[in-house]
Amino acid sequence: MDENIQALNRVFFELGPITIYWYGVIIGLGVLFGYILASRESVRRGLPKDIFADLLLFALPIAIISARIYYVIFRWDQFADDPIRVFYIWEGGIAIHGALIGSVITAIVFARKRDISFWKLADVAAPSILLGQAIGRWGNFMNQEVYGGEVSRAFLENLHLPTFIIDQMYINGTYYHPTFLYESILSFIGVALLLWLRRVNLRLGELFLIYVIWYSIARFFIEGIRLDYLLIGDVLRVAQLISVVLVVGAVALIVYRRFVVRPPGYLDEDKPVKKNKKK
Repeated sequence: MDENIQALNRVFFELGPITIYWYGVIIGLGVLFGYILASRESVRRGLPKDIFADLLLFALPIAIISARIYYVIFRWDQFADDPIRVFYIWEGGIAIHGALIGSVITAIVFARKRDISFWKLADVAAPSILLGQAIGRWGNFMNQEVYGGEVSRAFLENLHLPTFIIDQMYINGTYYHPTFLYESILSFIGVALLLWLRRVNLRLGELFLIYVIWYSIARFFIEGIRLDYLLIGDVLRVAQLISVVLVVGAVALIVYRRFVVRPPGYLDEDKPVKKNKKK
């Protein structure tokens, strides 16, 4: 019977006053695997071996803080009566767009301090960021959040989903779209696409901008299904607005940089630029 379905335990480990939640563990795994992927590519691209370890020391805490601030700003009514809950980040409630804003600003400053091309750093990191997002969405799964509209169990079974996913989508007596899963799958596909595009000599910065476009388009459509969206003026979904702005901005940057700035290719960035000889 559906009434007997039990949600998965959100607690990964508990010892006395110490409680570690699956949400944090899964987010941590996303960061770890993303770091490993970025580190391997950074060595191959001639960047310092520990560049991403150093970057993460600053970018990770700032990303978490900015992701939480972004979420709280648009969901302040959820915390107004008990503001201390703003710090209960293990309960979920962080926004990827907020994390990206904080991370990009940190990376720009970091690159300038280290005298490294931000675009080169961003290109190397792009597949890793998306990989971290793909894995991190399973933290939302454990928290039973980031789901879409109501569906039937038969609908979920027709998607050939494992029983543990179907059961976890049974929330307060109703089955819901596993939008966390849709986004995770699209993100994994995006990782594969970006890894393949590494073999193509795109202009410097374009791999990162393609990541922005891919994720923004996916998020735009998934946001239309989700129920736990953030709103502006009780009408406009924040993530959809941000996604449109990011797609337009990324495409404009690709065109501008390709035809005006004309940066070197991603695979040729370290090679000297040859000047055209006058005939």
